[in-house]
Amino acid sequence: MKLSYIIYSLVLFSFISCSKDDTADVVSNPVLKHRNLRPLFHYSPQENWMNDPNGMVYYDGVYHLFYQYYPDGTNWGPMHWAHTVSTDLFHWEDKGIALYPDDMGYIFSGSAVVDKNNTAGFKSNDNDPLVAIFTHHKSNNGLQTQSLAYSTDKGETWTKYEGNPVLENPGIVDFRDPKVIWHEPTQKWIMTLAVLDHVSFYSSPNLIDWHLESEFGAGRGAQGGVWECPDLFPLQVEGSDEIKWVLLVSINPGGPNGGSATQYFIGSFDGTTFTSENNEIKWVDNGIDNYAGVTWSNISEKDGRRIFLGWMSNWIYAGATPTEGWRGEMTIPLELKLIQKNDQYLLAFEAVAELNNLMSDDDVLIIDTPQKSIELENNSIVEYGSYWAEIEMETENINDFEIKTGNGLESIFIRFDKVNSTLSIDRSECGISDFDQLFKKEIKCDIQPSEGKIVLDLIVDQSSLEILINGGEKVMTVLFFSEYKYNSFSISGSSNNSFIKYFKINSIQKSVNH
Repeated sequence: MKLSYIIYSLVLFSFISCSKDDTADVVSNPVLKHRNLRPLFHYSPQENWMNDPNGMVYYDGVYHLFYQYYPDGTNWGPMHWAHTVSTDLFHWEDKGIALYPDDMGYIFSGSAVVDKNNTAGFKSNDNDPLVAIFTHHKSNNGLQTQSLAYSTDKGETWTKYEGNPVLENPGIVDFRDPKVIWHEPTQKWIMTLAVLDHVSFYSSPNLIDWHLESEFGAGRGAQGGVWECPDLFPLQVEGSDEIKWVLLVSINPGGPNGGSATQYFIGSFDGTTFTSENNEIKWVDNGIDNYAGVTWSNISEKDGRRIFLGWMSNWIYAGATPTEGWRGEMTIPLELKLIQKNDQYLLAFEAVAELNNLMSDDDVLIIDTPQKSIELENNSIVEYGSYWAEIEMETENINDFEIKTGNGLESIFIRFDKVNSTLSIDRSECGISDFDQLFKKEIKCDIQPSEGKIVLDLIVDQSSLEILINGGEKVMTVLFFSEYKYNSFSISGSSNNSFIKYFKINSIQKSVNH
């Protein structure tokens, strides 16, 4: 697909062509084309079921991603760890199944580390051992234990530790999802483990012998469901030398818009105890389809980034989404920033810089003079279905605005309500939404303009929408499914003022070969 690079400036411009009746007959309308729901630059499995990202570790120039996988169907089943690798976070090479269920149970979620000091004793050649720490889940009684597997060939093959499990179950059904880090000041490994309604912190000198240090979370944060998939890491506050510790915890159900979601706490960690500094609930994502997200370990100090990846779905309807032959996809990788605003610390999210390498130089439209509205009809970038739209809008003289993308029969809406300080997403008319009532529910996020404006980054990939609000201070992630490709995109407001200050839409090239 080729489209001339166009910059509209100096002259007031309204881009309108061939608007069509919303009741147009599909059969007689040659514009509408069937949509392929498969994402082009988000990771999804070649076939069958996928959920939580696991074992995310960077080693020798390669990002390793494991994930919960069922190889015999498109619904959840006995869990395996599938494995894929990338050098740039977008072009992935599948490595097959790394860990299979065994007589100790299914292979549930966990993490992976580089054992640079060979503390576990698995080293057998010049390579640093990679060690996976995962949950064994017994299907007959639901009890869960923590186990190890290791690789001495840079992740190509994996061997389960013969002494598994390394952490026995104390009699609790929900006892899972170990995230392990090396704590340099105390020279020990720290495991953060989800335990029903809280997390427990364990320490070990060697990844094998574990000691309970402390617990955090009972009665804290969101408590509408079971806590899962924790992550603990330090992060430097932007613009300062201050270091805070961030604790991510997923919860199912109990999210801000229903179903599963991920919350976070900011505070301190001394190698034994985590102390939270925030009393109010903070959400990683204020949409509805971002769950079980964690961060890559072992990214070099020279790089310095903390990179996050989540599963783009919601447990309420994950098994009913209308994809064929495969089910589940990941969010885009996001760089986490810790900012200070209005005397509080917040996580902010940015698309990783590597995404810019997929932006097409040919398929881009920029409007950089103020506009009252924007109307794109039969637009090739929108119809292509994978793009990044950047929108800057002043809010002083408007009470609301609406962004709409669709095809005349199917549409998704993004609406700002200044009076109630909300941004909402309505996908009830997106095309295919009858498989679950929660999917049709309006999704809302509380927002405030920043310096009198709202800046939205809309990252669209066939059947997903990720919105980064005001530099990623808040995020809204949703899936949407339509029978036909969308080809229109519009922005309108409640004022005659030219409130749209900048608009850019740029196609994103395919990177995942499924």
